[in-house]
Amino acid sequence: MPVPGTPADLRVRIPDGPVLRAVGLSRAYGDRRVLTDLSLAVDPGHRLGLVGENGVGKSTLLRLLAGVEEPDGGDVHRPADLAFLAQEPPFGPDATVDEVVGEALAEVRAVAAELEAAATALAGDDPDAAARYDLALARAEAAGVWDADARAQRVLAGLGLGGVDPGRAAGTLSGGQRSRLALAAVLVRRPRAVLLDEPTNHLDDEAADFLAGALAELPGAVVLASHDRVFLDEVVTEILDLDPGLDGPRVVGGSYTDYREAKRVARAAWEQRWLAERDELAALRASVAPDGAARQVVHGRAMKDKNTMSYGRHGDFVQQQVGRRVRNARRRLDDLEREQVRRPPRELRFAAAVTGSTGQDGTLVSVRDAVVPGRLRVPALDVHADTALLVTGPNGSGKSTLLHLLAGDLEPAAGTAWRARGATVALLEQDVGLAADDRTPRAVYDLVAERVPDAAPLVELGLVAPRDLDRPLRALSVGQRRRVVLALLVAQTPDVLLLDEPTNHISLALADELAEALRTAPGAVVVASHDRWLRRTWHGTTAEVVDGALVS
Repeated sequence: MPVPGTPADLRVRIPDGPVLRAVGLSRAYGDRRVLTDLSLAVDPGHRLGLVGENGVGKSTLLRLLAGVEEPDGGDVHRPADLAFLAQEPPFGPDATVDEVVGEALAEVRAVAAELEAAATALAGDDPDAAARYDLALARAEAAGVWDADARAQRVLAGLGLGGVDPGRAAGTLSGGQRSRLALAAVLVRRPRAVLLDEPTNHLDDEAADFLAGALAELPGAVVLASHDRVFLDEVVTEILDLDPGLDGPRVVGGSYTDYREAKRVARAAWEQRWLAERDELAALRASVAPDGAARQVVHGRAMKDKNTMSYGRHGDFVQQQVGRRVRNARRRLDDLEREQVRRPPRELRFAAAVTGSTGQDGTLVSVRDAVVPGRLRVPALDVHADTALLVTGPNGSGKSTLLHLLAGDLEPAAGTAWRARGATVALLEQDVGLAADDRTPRAVYDLVAERVPDAAPLVELGLVAPRDLDRPLRALSVGQRRRVVLALLVAQTPDVLLLDEPTNHISLALADELAEALRTAPGAVVVASHDRWLRRTWHGTTAEVVDGALVS
């Protein structure tokens, strides 16, 4: 409780309960409703991760919490010193690195000055001086006043900016460096609430690890959205799942690993309930039919004593029972038809059979001493029907070049890249195009499926949402178009499936499903990825592109 006589500007610095709270938030854009009656509360020291399908409202929620947008309904209670790291840095191109850091430290300097003034006041006659000093001291401890300058240098170094000239203008930095500088300013400030939208973009593994540790040390509340599952696993204390579920959005305590297990259990329960209600619906519909079970009630005895009046009264009673049964069954049927849970979204599965040919030793693709000048060298690589290979390496190292070499649309200047006669190879590229295509996913998929015996229906693959089946490809997001192309590749049942950064632009749930599906893929799989979670959980062999050469 605040001490009587304490200045109001000091009282608001020590909150009771959650630092950040939202009640009944709703937001729509035109006729598309994104959030409905959503509430959350984040306490000091807690870090809430936002997960969900692309477009489900993660960035919208962050903007509402930050006050950048106003909700259509509901309220947000936020502290005055909230920091929101969006996709664009908050400083201009002329600001120097030193100026950005200095601005971030300005509030810390003010807190230090306030503490010094409060300490001086202790020697006077002010009866509230002790209370004022205690609150100023609490603020100073929370702001980390005593190591602010050292902290600033640690943060810059940890985010890979330690060697940047402090006098350099932000406009001369790369886009990644500017994003890291904006992130550094937030960490240096240590505000009471931090909102982060994809903070690990432009960070290497070392910088992402540093950020995870820095966020864990913040005394305030943190809300973040990220596609980096390792980062989520290391940072969050709870997760808000915005994907459709039986009970709508829900908070799951613990790490990302804990969330995945809770989601698996919840989905199994959802599936069981849907199946049970489906069976009950079938039984009820049969029951209320003209010859259904609800009407199968007989008098129970023959009329032996010619007492037609008594027999008739018994018959009337039986008919009343029949009518009651039918009415009860009809009422339950109406309720269930109105309230039945929808079917859970289908999960991605690879169920196709391999149909191509291989070499004498089972080899599908073989590369020897191949050289793509200035891009890649491959001393030796063999792909067999049971190959599951993950290729890692920095962006631009040559991972995509390797996949194009295996696919056959790039020939080496030296060496050989051989493919077995009749073997089919399919490649999911990072840029699948189709941004101007007016065809729908269903139409494109049907063109491929009609040439493939026993091709699974598109909706059965769990890649394209039913609502997107008949939308023009040009109206879909990059991630949605990549799903369509992946569906086309799955339908073609290739002997070798090549995937270039397959978890880019897709939701965490689909990324997890894809990783699980690849474990049982019927053919060879070669994946190029920098996804830390995929690298950590990969089930097959790995290779790395180092200094332009593939190293197994």
